[in-house]
Amino acid sequence: MSTSAIQICNLLYRYAECMDSGQLVEAAELFRHARIKVQSQHFIDHTALLRLWQQRIKLYPCGTPRTRHVISNPIIDIDEASGTATIRACYTVLQATEDLPLQPIAAGRYLDEFERVDGAWRFSFRDYSKLDMLGDLKAHLVV
Repeated sequence: MSTSAIQICNLLYRYAECMDSGQLVEAAELFRHARIKVQSQHFIDHTALLRLWQQRIKLYPCGTPRTRHVISNPIIDIDEASGTATIRACYTVLQATEDLPLQPIAAGRYLDEFERVDGAWRFSFRDYSKLDMLGDLKAHLVV
């Protein structure tokens, strides 16, 4: 795997780590330079994404949402010359709480675009609208 591919995959994994540890500010910061598609033809920036997470995601006394984001099957296309890349990846969100046994609560796909600026890769776009399967979200989201 190339250095660029490792750095780009690490951005995906850092996002998952931040979400699972309840570091919503840090997770949103990863998208500071990105456009985020949340619905058909509806785009937001990282500050609106953070507000959305802070309003909707339940954090438990331990400071986390009691989730584990598993990102799998990344298909990476990198154009080193232009400093751009895309990844298509699957995700599965697992959750367990005192009242909820370990179970998948959501699954879908991430479609991400990246750009290299001053030698560092960063998100430039995420399509967050590819939620394919829903499980029991009552312990994860405020509705």
